[in-house]
Amino acid sequence: MSRNKITDKGDPDVVFDDDNPEWTKEDFARARPPHEIFPPEILAAFPKTRGAQQAPKKVAISIRLSQDVIDFFKSSGPGWQTRIDETLKKAIGGKR
Repeated sequence: MSRNKITDKGDPDVVFDDDNPEWTKEDFARARPPHEIFPPEILAAFPKTRGAQQAPKKVAISIRLSQDVIDFFKSSGPGWQTRIDETLKKAIGGKR
């Protein structure tokens, strides 16, 4: 049987903090989202992250593109994959 070195308390290389034990199922059940605990000025200090999509609007695929196409879109900065999607939508026009 294999041992998981990360969670095995018998591993001398792993440091455990008794003041900060691993959460139990009961701890997770009692947990509340940050907006219920912290005031708005504290929440504003945290970086914003996107939540899960309500309904998937795009499909993840694997596609091969020429290097010059990739370089062109990547050179315009973050959001390059979205710009490829927009360019392809324009190319097909209203055709579906």
